Order: sequence, then C-alpha cells, then structure tokens
Amino acid sequence: MATITKENIGLLHEKLTVKLEKTDYLPSFEKALKEYSKKANIPGFRKGMVPAGLIKKMYGSSLFTDEILKTVDRELTGYLQNDKLDIFAQPLPLESDFKQLDVNNPADYSFEFEVGMKPEFSLPDLAKAKTTRYVVTVTDEMINSEVDRLQNRHGTMKDEETVTTDENVLNVIFEETDAHGHIVEGGAKKDNSILVKYFTEGYRKNWMGKKTGDFETVQLKTAFDEKERDWIAGDLGLNKEEVATADKYFKIEITKVGLLEKRALNEEFFNLLYPNQEVKTEADFRKKIKEEIQQYWNGQANNQIHDQVFHELVDQTEIKFPEGFLKKWIKTQNSSGKDPEVKTDEQVEEEFPTFISQLKWTLISEKIVQDNAIVVNPDEIRAFAKQQLFSYMSGANLSDDQPWVTDYVEKMMKDRKYVEDAYSRIQTQKIFEWSASQVKPVEKDISAEDFTKMVEAHQHSHH
Repeated sequence: MATITKENIGLLHEKLTVKLEKTDYLPSFEKALKEYSKKANIPGFRKGMVPAGLIKKMYGSSLFTDEILKTVDRELTGYLQNDKLDIFAQPLPLESDFKQLDVNNPADYSFEFEVGMKPEFSLPDLAKAKTTRYVVTVTDEMINSEVDRLQNRHGTMKDEETVTTDENVLNVIFEETDAHGHIVEGGAKKDNSILVKYFTEGYRKNWMGKKTGDFETVQLKTAFDEKERDWIAGDLGLNKEEVATADKYFKIEITKVGLLEKRALNEEFFNLLYPNQEVKTEADFRKKIKEEIQQYWNGQANNQIHDQVFHELVDQTEIKFPEGFLKKWIKTQNSSGKDPEVKTDEQVEEEFPTFISQLKWTLISEKIVQDNAIVVNPDEIRAFAKQQLFSYMSGANLSDDQPWVTDYVEKMMKDRKYVEDAYSRIQTQKIFEWSASQVKPVEKDISAEDFTKMVEAHQHSHH
C-alpha cells in the first residue's frame, strides 16, 4: 500500500516522499498491457492476436513508466486533498533516477517532491489606518467653463467672410516650409481646425481681416504658446519633445472662416440635456452642473481612498513566503512558450521582488474574499456587460429591454475569456469597496488643481 510522508526542509517548505509497493501499480500495468495488445497493429500479426510477451518487449518499458507515474500522481493528489494542504502552484519533483524503473524487475519505489505552503497571516485593522478623503471644491470658474463647453458643443457654426474676432474658427491647411516660406518637399502637411484665440495674444492681430485663400507663414514657437504648440505638433505627427520641432516653419492657409454661435441658455436647451428633470432656469442648470462636477471629483476621491487602502494593506500586512521553493518554481516557468530555455538565477533574482509583491496582493485579496464571503454572480456580469455596451455607445438611444441588447449580453456570457476578465474586475471592485467601508477617513478640502497634481506625483513615484 502506498504511503506518503512529509518532512520540513525550510520555511513553509516541505518534502513529500511517495513510496509505492508493487501491488500499487502492477495490476494497472498488466491491464494496460492487455489493452494495448488488443489495439496494437503490428505487421505479421492479426489485430488483437499479438503475443503479450512481444508487446511487453516492444512497449513494456514506456507503459511501465507511465503507469507508475500515474499512480504517483493519483496518490499525491489524494494526499493533498485529504490533508487539505494549502500549497503554492504544484509540487515540484526532486531529482529522481528513472533508470531504477525496470519492467523486468518490478520493485517498491520512492519519489520525492517539494511543496511551498501558503502562510497564515492577519490583515491590519483598517479602522485605525490614517486615511484622508479629499473633497474637491467646485468653483464658479469650473461651472462657467462647463456651461461654456456645453453651449459650444450644442451650438451652430455659421460661415463668415472675414476674420473679425478671437472666437472665429479657422479651417486651415498646415504645410511645412523653410524660414523663407518655401514649401519643404516631403514635409508635414495637415488639414486642421483652429480657433484664432489659440494663437499667442500678440499674433492674433495678424489674422484680422483675412479671408478664405489668405495665409500666414509662422514659426511654431512664435505663433503658439507651449500648450497649444504641443497639441498642434502632435496633430502634425511631430515629436513635441524635440527642441527642433518648435523652430519649424509652416504656411497656414485659410480654407474657411466660421463663427460658432453658442446655444442659448433657455428651457429648451436645459430639457435637451436633462429631460424630465425639472431643470427650468439658469440657476437650476448651474446647480445640476455643479452636482455633476462634484460627483465626478467625489469619484476621483473614492479612487484615491482605494489607493490609500491598497498601500495600507500591502505595507502593514506581514506575510512570510517559502522563497526557496518559489524561486525554484519561477525558474521552471518559461517567459515564453516558444522559449525552452530555463531561466537563469540572475533572471529569477531580478523578477522575484515584483513577483512577491503581486503574490502578496493576491493572498490579501483571497483572504478578504473568503473572510467576507464576497461573491460575483452571473447577473452582475450581465449588468457589467450591459454597462460597457452603453458606455461604448454613449449618446445612442438605448434601453434595457431592446432584444439586441439582451442578445449581445448573452453572447458575451458565452465568451469564457470575457467572463473571467469581468469576474476579476467586479471582484476587485468589491474588494476595494469593502476595504473602503472599513476606514474612517478625515475629510480635507482641496482644489481640483492641487488634487490632480497630488495624484500625478503619486503615480509618477510608482513607475
């Protein structure tokens, strides 16, 4: 009868020895020989009539090895399940001498494996964590900017004969030239649409009175401030980081002059944006916009809370790992299926810190899910798919009860990769929502500019 013994060989690192007696594998080996004999197709013998001795001589060694390894695998799997050993990855075989397997001399055999045990650990008390909920102050300037954007977006463009104001829209052709205005062969060329006010304040007067067909030859660094210059350089396919880009010259020819008439602030406009929401006056409209802006920044603040919670959990949770085993396991995992090379010790050491960091978060996530019975059900995945669809087709007239929407969702539910990805994203969101519900953040007012700078600085420091 097969036996398995366990021996500690390091921190959370165990050696399992599987001992097989002849009676554990011989019956299945002999059965395999008979089955193979029935199916074997060997010249000179009728199918099913090949002598067992010949089969054993020709195929016995490989069948013998296969049956022993199957038996070892079965015993090992049963042992891990019955003893409820919580291990990383799968058991790694230690050096085994397969020459010891002799089909003509069956014997008792031993096979050794090493396993890395998952550690037990406790999460920090999130209620004691120092966290901050940033409350972005919504200013009149932010509201005015959004009102202006919406008026322009829903406004109407009318053609003009000449340029008369900084608000004129110019349809133009950018064409690269030298300093003397001669077209550069193979240079950048692009149609564009640009507001006169995007030019530097001193250069805008050059466009006044101009009409279709008129042009100016400009140097980018002279005609545009840095922000607008970077945007135009990117649109022209130029590298904005190169100093030479700002020195380039372009002929800018007007193909059309327009003026955007902003949408009037009236009840018809309010109802277009907020149907059936009792937005009747400009005060109502501005209040609604303020609520939406605040909602957006509250969402960003929630993301920031999630980030604080993540660092609290990772930094304050102490977890020990079977590093020896894990490094051996990494070494057996090729970076590419096409690359049969085993990783070097140097490659393993280089990858290990990132690997451990990711593994730590995985264990923390699993513990939160198990301890708090966090589940993701199929209806939540369906709702996620529907939400994604509506997001992709924003502005379209969509409703839940349209048959094609249901068909799309059910089609995605049959896509295994999509379902696994959606499951993971929903579960991660629930993990953060639970974690955020445990903390007791102190509220702090902050400007949108300072909040954005803080988040960008944090992101930069983690890359």
